[in-house]
Amino acid sequence: MTDRIFIEGLEVYTVIGIFDWEKTQKRKLVFDLELATDIKAAAKGDDYDQALCYGKISAFITQFTETHQFELIETLAERIAEKLLSDFAVSWLKMKLSKPGAVANARNVGLIIERSA
Repeated sequence: MTDRIFIEGLEVYTVIGIFDWEKTQKRKLVFDLELATDIKAAAKGDDYDQALCYGKISAFITQFTETHQFELIETLAERIAEKLLSDFAVSWLKMKLSKPGAVANARNVGLIIERSA
């Protein structure tokens, strides 16, 4: 059995896009994540140090997104997934990355990726 933590609706503002006008203003991106981890050790000892900290993960995603500039959300999603799998106790992840307002007559567009260590 795989345990999962989740983060929904993490809003981050960054410069992203392929068009010149997109490269001059920050846009909102929204992250929804599921992260597979084993919670048994943290739960057994009620030990925060053994837990996968969604606060630290959210802070990493925010900092990374705000300080890196890519043309494609695909590139951003892949780079974040690589770091989450290598730097945190995550064995699998599912990430939905939304770019609301990118298409005039659509409420939302984006991508969903799944990766494993």
